[in-house]
Amino acid sequence: MPTPMDEGVIKFTLEHQNHQLHYSKEIEQQLTELNFWRRRLFESDVIGCDLSRYGACYGNVSMRYCLPGSIEFSTEKVPGSRVFLITGTQTGKIENLTSRYFARVYRYDLPKNKVWSEGPLEPSSESMTHGAAYDLNPDIKYVFHIHSPALWQAAASFEIPVSSPQVLYGTPEMAAEVKRLFRHSALPEKKIFSMGGHEDGLLAFGRVAAEVGSLLVDYLQKAAVSSK
Repeated sequence: MPTPMDEGVIKFTLEHQNHQLHYSKEIEQQLTELNFWRRRLFESDVIGCDLSRYGACYGNVSMRYCLPGSIEFSTEKVPGSRVFLITGTQTGKIENLTSRYFARVYRYDLPKNKVWSEGPLEPSSESMTHGAAYDLNPDIKYVFHIHSPALWQAAASFEIPVSSPQVLYGTPEMAAEVKRLFRHSALPEKKIFSMGGHEDGLLAFGRVAAEVGSLLVDYLQKAAVSSK
């Protein structure tokens, strides 16, 4: 299991272009919806920045960036080609995000452990895992990563799939674990899994932001009740 100083550290090779990003009105609207749910999770303290807990900020969210006519539509079946916007590294301490706190990941190579991105901030250290989730199914449009001690500890009792405790976050091995769980567990139906080797970490996904946010809020409420 990683030590607190491992939290929030980018474990992949990153090729990042530092510049401002400009979005269409449609993308801005989607980011507003995404940030609504991120704020709710921030208020629940499953996204945040408590150095006494992990030594770094924690939690991140992302969404697919797939406008008609974009290059992604011609490479839909190619792994590593799902373009997505993800919160910048160490932004967990900020309650209300704007578009300038996001990075655009436009390529990722799982075997080579490399990510290509652009934007005013470098992407979250969980970008590789988010990319692996988007590769699972084209219907997956949003991915949320949270830290919840209560839900993480109750994962088995809620029949939430759990990744191997030997596999660390943000690595090619974690990406492989995501694929394994999707093929050999109830992950396609549950749409959430617990990271066995990433203390308190869980990842959920879905077609729309409200689906993922509501799923996590429901599980967090159940975990709070069961822990009493």
